[in-house]
Amino acid sequence: MPVEDFIIYVYCCVEETYRELVKEPLRRRGFQPKLTDSEVITMEIVGEFMGKDQDKSLWRYFRNHWHAWFPNLGSRSSFVKQSANLWALKELIQNHLARQMGALNDPVHLVDGFPMPVCKITRVAQSRCFNGEAGYGYCASKDEKYYGFEGHVVVNDEGIICGYTFAAATIDERDVLQDMTEGLKGLLIGDKGFIRPLLKEELVRQQIDLQTPLRKNMTDPRPKPVVKRLMTVRRLVETVISQLAERFHVERVHARDLWHLTNRFIRKLLAHTIGVFLNKLLGNPPLHFDALVEA
Repeated sequence: MPVEDFIIYVYCCVEETYRELVKEPLRRRGFQPKLTDSEVITMEIVGEFMGKDQDKSLWRYFRNHWHAWFPNLGSRSSFVKQSANLWALKELIQNHLARQMGALNDPVHLVDGFPMPVCKITRVAQSRCFNGEAGYGYCASKDEKYYGFEGHVVVNDEGIICGYTFAAATIDERDVLQDMTEGLKGLLIGDKGFIRPLLKEELVRQQIDLQTPLRKNMTDPRPKPVVKRLMTVRRLVETVISQLAERFHVERVHARDLWHLTNRFIRKLLAHTIGVFLNKLLGNPPLHFDALVEA
């Protein structure tokens, strides 16, 4: 659809959800911002779809092309500050839309992670960004070590994001899994990195059946067609991560502190969720984002 229509669809989605979630004013002191919160979030989501994932390029894009639609757009610093302050609201909107689409109640979910390098590993000694917060990790798909964070997502069988977090790359992905699965039940499919008998037992108490492929030195009692089917289904989460990385650049850390990094991370996941929501509304395949907007 044309960009004009896409902006309207996104704004209506954000504004309607905002009114459902926010019953009291978010700000009780100080001056009220000229841009409404719904306008700011709309600009962020549209900007992400247009490839403007950095605050400066996003603000400049709307100032140069859509100022008539957002006449109260002020300075870049004001926009960036208001945007970062809304990270918790974006988290609520993302969760609300996922629940509205029934993704949290589905019986099958998939989990995987992806690297978020802060800088090239050869420049770690000179870098001061996230000192004491980032860590060293290894990306199996790229067969390389890196310094930074690792993102984690849980999706349902349509690709709707149901849980997420990011942590220092040194933190084991098994240690953050339960933080993302609160309220979920049924089958959870992961890769070999999630193998841990104690974790599997703890998830059983949450009514979650964690299934993974086994390592070569382990005996697998499950029928091979069942294991093959599990791994085929698990590819969907890899598709979602590919979209997050290629379209929304989630693996790029264009921030200098956790506050702004958290905001960037959540708004990219929210952009993906709104994309799925609009596709379902318009009768398109859930992950067919090319049908939503003409870049």
